[in-house]
Amino acid sequence: MKLVPIQEKLEDNEIFITDPLCQESLYATVEFYRGVGFSPPWIGYYAMQDNELVGCAGFKGRPINDKVEIAYGTFEKFQHQGIGAAICKEMVNLSLETDPNVRIMARTLPEKNYSTRILEKNNFKCLGTVIDVDDGEVWEWEFDKVL
Repeated sequence: MKLVPIQEKLEDNEIFITDPLCQESLYATVEFYRGVGFSPPWIGYYAMQDNELVGCAGFKGRPINDKVEIAYGTFEKFQHQGIGAAICKEMVNLSLETDPNVRIMARTLPEKNYSTRILEKNNFKCLGTVIDVDDGEVWEWEFDKVL
């Protein structure tokens, strides 16, 4: 699994701009950068496995108050194959390599589902329900560094 950075400007993403799998997420990510800033490595990524795009992931901005939130997903063709868990693991590793003191967070719908299972496989613990400005009531998760 390899994370390939999504660059700040649309024109700097030549390898993704014509790929139908990337159309929606590429434009959304570049627009997202306008709001939160472009602060590598706290940016968006496409996930590649065996030279094939399998999903995308990102940090929801740079760490604030020593916390950073991750998001990830697999393209439909690659769902239910363990790829989502691998993408999540890569995001955790990137965060820990960059700043081991940052708390790694994630949010899911408030129900058991594939996303919650991925987080559990990657040693995240559910902290409880919170209200997300964009998504309403969600479960908040934190990566547990103690293994």
